[in-house]
Amino acid sequence: MNINEKLHQLLKDNNIGYELMTHDRALTCEQSAMARGLDQKFGGKTLLFKDKNDFRLFVISASQQVDSAKVRSLLKSQKLRFATSDELGELCGVEKGALVPFGGGVIYPYDLYLDESILANELIAFNSGILTESIIMRTVDYLRLVKPIVCNFSK
Repeated sequence: MNINEKLHQLLKDNNIGYELMTHDRALTCEQSAMARGLDQKFGGKTLLFKDKNDFRLFVISASQQVDSAKVRSLLKSQKLRFATSDELGELCGVEKGALVPFGGGVIYPYDLYLDESILANELIAFNSGILTESIIMRTVDYLRLVKPIVCNFSK
């Protein structure tokens, strides 16, 4: 089962309502927001970082930027880098821009860090493991599925 199928099954199994939107290939947060017809702040930008020990998922509002100094501080690690495109494919089964915000063993095994900016919105929207499909769901429903470490790592 690919990531897109796993995600749809997860939502179905947990009786989570969501809007499914098919759109042109969206490579950036800006393109995704435009395709969805939603303000960029609703986008859940998911990033896979590698610190000195492991990979970790970070989710932040697409209207915000990650403060790498805050991430290093959170992880107590001076070494920090983004996952490469090859690593995203090998470890997560997706291409850049299609990572879904479900860590902590829900879909991906990596620790999940959620920026407080996500909590400010009633909705969260994200690509569903492919760049031509988005899921829009209520943030409270998303939080029912994940057990993130909620913190502030935006600039």
